[in-house]
Amino acid sequence: MSTSQEIKVLIIGAGAAGLSAAIYAARANLSPVVIQGLQPGGQLTITTDVENYPGFAEAIQGPWLMEQMAQQAAHCGAELLFDLVSEIDLSARPFRATLDGGATVLADVVIVATGAQARWLGIDSERHFAGAGVSACATCDGFFFRGKPVAIVGGGNTAVEEAIYLAQMCEKVTLIHRRDSLRAEKVMQQRLFANPKIEVLWDHVVEDVVGTETPKAVTGVRVRHVRTGEYYVLPVEGLFVAIGHDPATALFKGQLETDHEGYVVTQPGTTRTSVPGVFAAGDVQDKIYRQAVTAAGSGCMAALDAEKFLAGIG
Repeated sequence: MSTSQEIKVLIIGAGAAGLSAAIYAARANLSPVVIQGLQPGGQLTITTDVENYPGFAEAIQGPWLMEQMAQQAAHCGAELLFDLVSEIDLSARPFRATLDGGATVLADVVIVATGAQARWLGIDSERHFAGAGVSACATCDGFFFRGKPVAIVGGGNTAVEEAIYLAQMCEKVTLIHRRDSLRAEKVMQQRLFANPKIEVLWDHVVEDVVGTETPKAVTGVRVRHVRTGEYYVLPVEGLFVAIGHDPATALFKGQLETDHEGYVVTQPGTTRTSVPGVFAAGDVQDKIYRQAVTAAGSGCMAALDAEKFLAGIG
């Protein structure tokens, strides 16, 4: 890219939402430019088997799926750049984005698809067994643990909802919480406590994940009682971390309306943000579903909303 370029559509982020937006925008002859950021492909690039994306009878690899999306976007005419947006000014159109490489982009429309990152416990073994028994998405990976004992860490609505979900297929679910009460809504807690397959391990934290190397698999989690300091290994074959997500919205702070958790607020039924001409898609504005297929769908919506906006009818 030249040091300064004027374009119609700038897409920030290259996960399922950003690439789907790029495909639709390119097919509408809007010549979108995609800034791929630090993690081209988004969260799916750190996901192994994907069995719930429509169109594939057997499991596919997350990185492969994102490679296919990127190739399709490029084939349709999108320009994909390995760069970062270091600053952006959304105060007036055309919007001005400064890239880490030094170039400046002036865009009539911006689609924000920067995603969200799951919060992790921050222990080395958690990262070591990621994708081999450790997950941050029960609805994505719970299927792989049918009939097996699993543990889930957290105390909010997400942790409780995912524990109940896992109990439908797993042999036993142990919810590990560092306190002696949950933050989740009372009605959700009642459902949790009423489920005979779920046990709550109060006042405990996960200190380590243990397992085998050949094959790489989780066999248990080492937990510590926060009051007594007692350690022991809880035998499980899967660990799900549900302590929240952090949307990647620092770049837009003070420019786009966000909720109390930092997610970009969009008008119901659309991808329109608080700034006309700026649209948001994927996990950066979705804290409920957080699935590849819903991210892709909202990316499509963003491109269609952008096309209507540029035509003066949106």
